[in-house]
Amino acid sequence: MGFFKIFVIVLVICAFFIANTYQLQSYETQALLQLRKHLEYPVQLDVWENYHGDFCSFTSTLHMSITCQDNSVTELKIKGDKLVKLNEFHGFAIPNQTLSEGFSIDSFVTTLTRLRSLKVLTLVSLGIWGPLPDKIHRLASLELLDMSSNFLFGSVPFQMSRLIKLHTLTLDANFFNETFPDWFDSLHNLTILSLKNNRLKGQFPSSMSKITTLTDIVLSHNVLSGKLPDLTALSKLLLLDLRENHLDSELPPLPKGLTTVLLSSNLFTGEIPVEFGTLNQLQHLDLSNNSLSGMLPAGLFSLSSISYLNLASNVLSGSLPSHLNCGGELGLVDISDNRLVGGLPSCLNTISDKRIVKVGGNCLSLDTQYQHSEGYCKQANSDKKQITGRQIALLAGVIGGIVIVVVFLLVFLLIFRRKRHARNMVDKHVPPKVVQNTQPGVPSELLANARVISQVANTGSQGAPSYRVFSMEELLEATENFDQSALLGEGSVGKIYKGRLENGAYIAVRSLNVYKRYSNRNLKLRLDLLSKFRHPHLVSLLGHCIDGGAPDDSTVPRIFLIYEYISNGNFRAHLSENSSRKILKWSDRLSVLIGVAKAVHFLHTGVIPSSFSNRLKTSNILLDEHNMAKLSDFGMSILMEESEKAKGDDVTSWHMTKKEDDVYNFGFILLESLVGPSISGKGEAFLMNEMASFGSQDGRRRIVDPIVLATSTNESLSIVISITNKCISTESSTRPLFEDVLWNLQYAAQVQATADADQKSDATSPS
Repeated sequence: MGFFKIFVIVLVICAFFIANTYQLQSYETQALLQLRKHLEYPVQLDVWENYHGDFCSFTSTLHMSITCQDNSVTELKIKGDKLVKLNEFHGFAIPNQTLSEGFSIDSFVTTLTRLRSLKVLTLVSLGIWGPLPDKIHRLASLELLDMSSNFLFGSVPFQMSRLIKLHTLTLDANFFNETFPDWFDSLHNLTILSLKNNRLKGQFPSSMSKITTLTDIVLSHNVLSGKLPDLTALSKLLLLDLRENHLDSELPPLPKGLTTVLLSSNLFTGEIPVEFGTLNQLQHLDLSNNSLSGMLPAGLFSLSSISYLNLASNVLSGSLPSHLNCGGELGLVDISDNRLVGGLPSCLNTISDKRIVKVGGNCLSLDTQYQHSEGYCKQANSDKKQITGRQIALLAGVIGGIVIVVVFLLVFLLIFRRKRHARNMVDKHVPPKVVQNTQPGVPSELLANARVISQVANTGSQGAPSYRVFSMEELLEATENFDQSALLGEGSVGKIYKGRLENGAYIAVRSLNVYKRYSNRNLKLRLDLLSKFRHPHLVSLLGHCIDGGAPDDSTVPRIFLIYEYISNGNFRAHLSENSSRKILKWSDRLSVLIGVAKAVHFLHTGVIPSSFSNRLKTSNILLDEHNMAKLSDFGMSILMEESEKAKGDDVTSWHMTKKEDDVYNFGFILLESLVGPSISGKGEAFLMNEMASFGSQDGRRRIVDPIVLATSTNESLSIVISITNKCISTESSTRPLFEDVLWNLQYAAQVQATADADQKSDATSPS
């Protein structure tokens, strides 16, 4: 009998533990099913439908994985397909992009916090929208949080500072738009902090220098301003990415262990610290598109690990030492568009097979790549130095005078309006006059941008021939009355003629097909915009001629655009065996592609308003006598918008056109560079089907141009094939930015240059 009682007690205890175990699993299972409901049943979680087994036993996929420990969920990863396709988000649900209006982020996070053992949480591209609730801090065990590519806005909640176990925080590609948090130093285990592609503003907090565990800081594409503090205390820091912000201080000292520093497209001033030349672990340094001045630190070039060095588009001056040493890993150097004079050291010889060197837009004593006269750079530097205290005082006085005048005018206007109002009360029976728009057909934002663009579009234009108006007589004489022998070709926007001016300079004259008559004033505004697009890899627009336009606002029957003449044919001709042009090997093709990518990146980000839909194709890429790429036919949408409106459609303004179209078209330029024009001529559908062939060596041998196969390495080729695949994606929102395309091409060129140098070294070394 006693044995029976003991047996019953044991059964009861076992039943109790089994019941508790089941309750725990059921509790978390219900939480997971509730999360699926909150996320509005994404297809990535369809496998949860009517599932009655153990959720911890699910096989992980690319889009969903669950990891458990001790009957609790410790890792939850869900990656959806609701990619962010907007530049602006105003905090309301958007059909087919965010979750619906019924979604409550507060309820969603409340359900999440029921998974109390979560250590890793990844919720990417799920359309989650709203301000991130404070209660996220209840996930006290959290070590990694990734909520990238959603529609989170407002501030990063202060209560997250209580997640003391957190080592990785990634909130990229959201819409956080408040001041950058100053409490991150509370996260003593933080190693990776990434909040790129948001709208965070304010200063980079000095408290960041206290987080000595940090290895990666990625805050690019925000609106951070002010001073970048001393970060030398961050001894473990490897990556610092602050591209495309508004930081405007001098460059501070940096930690010795950094491998990648990306500070381009800010407002940094002063000289590049000499200490940068002691960052021996540095592999990638990008300081381009700032206002840095002074001499180039020679130590940067000789760093043992440096492979990518971009100092373009600053105001660096002086000469490079003739005995300059270059590190063995240095594969790409860009010092273009500065104020450098003198000769080019031997290790930066632009015809070297070992590395790619860009030096155009300086005043160097070179025959290759476009250079200004030495006097230009010296004058520019001296002009900069001549701003004295007296001039500053004078400027302050002028500004003060302007303020006084403005105040006076405002007072006068107020008095005038009161008198006008009194008169209207007396003569209220008189109908008001209607004021006509003085700029018919020109959007107000375009007028505003016309004023802004003149301040920002000077990149690459220094020293180029100034834009001017040509007479019809000049063009008739230059082209021999537009003789058929001068015809270079005919495209969708008109015929192109070769001409020779009286001074002997050759030009290309485009006669535009105009389907609707332009107002003279409207057209001149658009031509003024187009004339500001100056870049070393764009065919320079020298001027225009309006034939038949009256001095008043009458209509314009004919328009001619005058460009510089590029003599060496187009890129397509240099890819075909049937052409008389020299066929380009792989490294030369990469050089052309990089040049075009730089030009398009400039059109997208370097001018205001941006220019999209730039008619990208291999026949519109021209090569000069040095095989330097020059993109033609860009910006035509500026002039052709009026033609589109003539069809009666309510089209959006030309500068709002999707930039993804350019990426897609550039993808087919990449594809034609890989396979050659004979195969690319079979059409897009054929090429899209053949893209799968690139995955195998046999497929590559079948479809890739033999010259490319013979002159490329497998690694360099694979990099370009990968970015090509992304560019020609049928889903426009998944296509990369041109900045990313350019980076991949430069890396592929660097890999190829290194391999070519190794091969050359092996060939010349004694056996």
